[in-house]
Amino acid sequence: MKITKQIQNLKCGGCAHTIISSLEELNSIDNVKLNVGTSEISFSFLTIDDKQFAYQKLKSLGYPVIDNENTLGLRAKSYISCAIGKIKK
Repeated sequence: MKITKQIQNLKCGGCAHTIISSLEELNSIDNVKLNVGTSEISFSFLTIDDKQFAYQKLKSLGYPVIDNENTLGLRAKSYISCAIGKIKK
């Protein structure tokens, strides 16, 4: 199955690098694509649990899907993830 969803706190290519590389490490997630301009992510998954696990991974990085609460802590995490992504890019 494939899904496209808007995420929060996406700012730049550094963020995109962190998100894509983190989700591609998950065995059940493939074809990760990210549009920085629209803040949309798309990916393929096998089960609903896999999709929810990917959403949790996004949240742990500071990029919750649009339906989730975006706390100050998550926004701060996104800046850290962004910086790491810029360094590793």
